Amino acid sequence: MKIRFTMDKITRDGNPVLRAQAQEVPFPLSEEHQQLAKDMMTYLEVSQDEEQNEKYDLRPGVGLAAPQVGESLQMTAILIPSADPAEDSDTPYFKGVIFNPVIVSETVGRAALETGEGCLSVDEDVPGFVPRSKKITVRYQDENGKTQSKTLRNYPAIVFQHEIDHLHGKLYYDHINQQDPWGIDDSTKYV
Repeated sequence: MKIRFTMDKITRDGNPVLRAQAQEVPFPLSEEHQQLAKDMMTYLEVSQDEEQNEKYDLRPGVGLAAPQVGESLQMTAILIPSADPAEDSDTPYFKGVIFNPVIVSETVGRAALETGEGCLSVDEDVPGFVPRSKKITVRYQDENGKTQSKTLRNYPAIVFQHEIDHLHGKLYYDHINQQDPWGIDDSTKYV
């Protein structure tokens, strides 16, 4: 498997592309955008394969947005092995590249990863809870330009929100309460 993006090609925090509003991706996809989508997904596949990951010295990821590889485009590759990060399954919960995604509805209920979040573009650990909507519905285009809609809960909802944030110039630590990073209200569920 040929891998184009290695850790040295991942855009790091501080680069203005990570704070910019990404451009909509036009359809039909250009060959360049098709290749970019494939390369982003390849990174995720390789990073989640223990043997391959070691060979390329990658940080494992479940999502990789175009701004993270220097392209200010509204596209992100997502590969969620299972809906529950503690569960082991051969069939991914979600695998695909989404284009021009929009969160069309979200619940008031909140969820946060018990260990906090991380990001391939952020080298230093920024500790704290990242409260996000517990359930969302996302509308996006697939690689053929067809509009899709997906309702997600808990961990998958958190992954999608993290990736969509990248397309709007936000990083996960923007959501952390700076005065009380590990403080969380009673209505937030840990995932």
